[in-house]
Amino acid sequence: MNQIPGGLAPSAPPMQQRSRAWRTIKKQRILLLFCVPFAIWAAIFCYAPIWGWIMAFQDYNAGKGVTGSPWVGLKHFRAFFQEEMLVTLLRNTIAISVMNIVVGTFGAVTLALLLNEVKGVFFKRTVQTVSYLPYFISYVVVANLFLTLLSPSDGTVNRILLKLGIIDEPIFFFAEPHLFWFLVVFINVWKSIGWDAIIYIAAMSAVDTELYDAASVDGAGRWRKMWHITLPCIRPTIVVLLILSASGILNAGFDPSYLLGNPMVYDYSEVIDTYVYRMGLGNAMYSYATAIGLFRLVVSLIILYIVNRIAKRLGEENVL
Repeated sequence: MNQIPGGLAPSAPPMQQRSRAWRTIKKQRILLLFCVPFAIWAAIFCYAPIWGWIMAFQDYNAGKGVTGSPWVGLKHFRAFFQEEMLVTLLRNTIAISVMNIVVGTFGAVTLALLLNEVKGVFFKRTVQTVSYLPYFISYVVVANLFLTLLSPSDGTVNRILLKLGIIDEPIFFFAEPHLFWFLVVFINVWKSIGWDAIIYIAAMSAVDTELYDAASVDGAGRWRKMWHITLPCIRPTIVVLLILSASGILNAGFDPSYLLGNPMVYDYSEVIDTYVYRMGLGNAMYSYATAIGLFRLVVSLIILYIVNRIAKRLGEENVL
């Protein structure tokens, strides 16, 4: 009997498809019920506020509300593009974001590779726990911790450097503009490296152990196994995370710049997030702040699409 090629096989009738869908829903009704609270949460807190984007095209007046405020078109977008600090804002935001992505990815992959090679389970779990604990600490606490450690008056770092004779007088690290980006990136990486490494360790656990056995038979050492087996096997995970990180290149983080910045490093600490906060809540320019947020969202989507297309062209994993 001749078989019908898969691509030419007739699709199931609509009634049969609907019946199959209802059977699937009935079979998975408990799982679907568990999803309902999260769907409601997402609808209320993630999608309902989207209607507020229309404020970007209005001169919003709290007394008149969204429906009564006058429409002004692209006025606030033009104002942002003509802002004197625009270049500084973009420079600081992109520089901190790129450094976070590069250093954070390199550090997390390196830590995951080293932990993957550790044979002692107790030591491995202890290092994992210690390394990802900072992720759960509030940035307010982290900022105060580093401000104290690097304090010019009684900071531990300055005391050590003075005793070792490396410096002649204390350094006020957070008052040095050229150090601010590096300090913020160091603190961000210290805070998140353990958590990020968990993802790569999970990816490494899925690598076929027969590949390592075959490499051992061929005389490969640990470094060669990491370079020729582990890294190529987790490359899709690295690419996907880099694509997702690239979409947030205009999001340098509000907390570090706001909590660690001061007037002495203002030209290097002010990023789009802190600028939006100052304009939106500090100066009550709600429409202007909304326009900046909408602009950043559009740019992020464009970057995500471009990076995803490039990854696809290069034969890597993509997320869209």
